[in-house]
Amino acid sequence: MIDSWLEIACDVPEEHADVVAEFLSQLSSNGVCVDNQCVDAFSTSEIPDSVRVVIKAYLSADGDPAPQMQELETFMSQLSARHPDASFGSPTLSAVNSEDWSSSWKVHFKPLRVGKRLLIVPTWEEVAQLPSDLVVRIDPGMAFGTGGHETTRLCLELLEQMMENSDVTAAPSLLDLGTGSGILAMAASLLGAGRILALDIDPDAVDVARENLALNQLSDCVECGTAPLESLAERFDIILANILAEELVRLAPYLTDRLNPGGALILSGILAEKESLVRQGFASQSLAYGETACSGEWVAMLYRNKSGS
Repeated sequence: MIDSWLEIACDVPEEHADVVAEFLSQLSSNGVCVDNQCVDAFSTSEIPDSVRVVIKAYLSADGDPAPQMQELETFMSQLSARHPDASFGSPTLSAVNSEDWSSSWKVHFKPLRVGKRLLIVPTWEEVAQLPSDLVVRIDPGMAFGTGGHETTRLCLELLEQMMENSDVTAAPSLLDLGTGSGILAMAASLLGAGRILALDIDPDAVDVARENLALNQLSDCVECGTAPLESLAERFDIILANILAEELVRLAPYLTDRLNPGGALILSGILAEKESLVRQGFASQSLAYGETACSGEWVAMLYRNKSGS
């Protein structure tokens, strides 16, 4: 685990928060948060409306932040030029300990019901549960995925609907790409998936996912790793990919190739304004578009492999 980080903070008008958050998440390849109130890495929609918000992103203290800061300052200058009536603060850079980052937001993470049966519970909370509840206990640590963010919640809801309406008797195999905290993989196991592979390019996220799997006694049900999608030969009945829209488009042919005939692909992490970008990016693939689920500024999309459907 990385013990120290550099925190980038951008003070921006609330109406421009999403575009800045998306840029920072691509720039840092780590989580971003808003005023330290949210661990999830994509949006500001959990935060009550305000005139200004502070978007924060994190870089390893082991590297030189100068190139990223220059890129950020150029982006903010261009954004300011496009919106001359808006006031954008200058980005700041400061050191932060891993423990400070991973613990400060816990007061805002409460038990959450998702879909019909899923109940997401932080490890430090107790909650009354119904007999039908499928309980996932989670400590996201430094990884994305508490279930509270729209992108994660949309994935969980689509997955639950798919598993509930499936007429296949065999437990489907599943790939969770960009697993983060492991929340989607754990929910999939509780919902009845069989073989599950959870991948993330961040080794720290994989460590967090393994800890959460052990906490939920699901270590034997889910295999975790950092292998890139492009290196896989295995095919799956269901693929969940909750990552940025541009990366989804880049990976479109690989996602399609890794999907079994008749299999389902759930894409999330997509700003509503970028749905058309993703639709165009997948138009040339042998996939049938199913539906788009929406929540706030975000969408998740369902495709199926035409072959064998």
